[in-house]
Amino acid sequence: MSAVLDTPVTAPVNYLLHLADNAAVLGQRNAEWCGHGPILEEDLALANMSLDLIGQARLLYSHAATLLGTEGGAALAARNGGQLSEDTLAYFRDVPEFRNHTLLELPHHAALVGYAKTDMDYATTIARNFLYSALMVPLWTQLQACADEVLASIAAKSLKEARYHLRHSRDWLVKLGDGTAESSARMAAALTHLMPYTQEFWALSALEKEAEETGIRIDWAQLQADWNALVDDALAEAQLARPSSAGYVTQGKNGGHSEHLGFLLSEMQSLARAHPGAQW
Repeated sequence: MSAVLDTPVTAPVNYLLHLADNAAVLGQRNAEWCGHGPILEEDLALANMSLDLIGQARLLYSHAATLLGTEGGAALAARNGGQLSEDTLAYFRDVPEFRNHTLLELPHHAALVGYAKTDMDYATTIARNFLYSALMVPLWTQLQACADEVLASIAAKSLKEARYHLRHSRDWLVKLGDGTAESSARMAAALTHLMPYTQEFWALSALEKEAEETGIRIDWAQLQADWNALVDDALAEAQLARPSSAGYVTQGKNGGHSEHLGFLLSEMQSLARAHPGAQW
């Protein structure tokens, strides 16, 4: 066997950061419901899902930090007192360096809906969690078999959590969609607001092409078909029409973010940046 074939395949750091940033940003967003959930059980459910997502982010950031090594991550490490770790990648990168989907950084409300009385609309949160987890269940399923053994093991663990996240958000989507006239209208408005952002899932970027070139192959046609099936099945049960996804294709995974990410990161990163290199 050749030396090339003996060399373990590792996912590109940029792709790992994309996956990690997705989990970290959505985990931070969902954690904003802690103490504000519509009922106590949901308050705890969203907090637990946030912990799942942050745990996924830690594993992915840690893998990325290991691959960056001392030399490749020197500039980043310098921001954190010379330390390069999962914390460095989460807390000491700036907005243009994040590679998460724009969908995940948006606030918990649709800016143009007439019923919004606060900045915390549960229908928007549920719709986002559903659209994202409907993507991640089939994606983690594929990544379980990827050539990067560390990423494959992270995918296997994350898949179990993503299945619960999908079940939770789907149940609420159906409950609200097939509920009262008001709950149905709110869920429909949330989906109309968020669906165009899902176009970014399928607009393949350089980081995904790099992953493909290094052996982290994803069947994108199958992934999109699986996502469409999950979405259409849930919307049919909820008696909701599928809104159009037409419009501008957001560029979060290319570093082009909305104004909302800066505020989110400012809150998430403030303590670590106030004490770089600190040991807790």
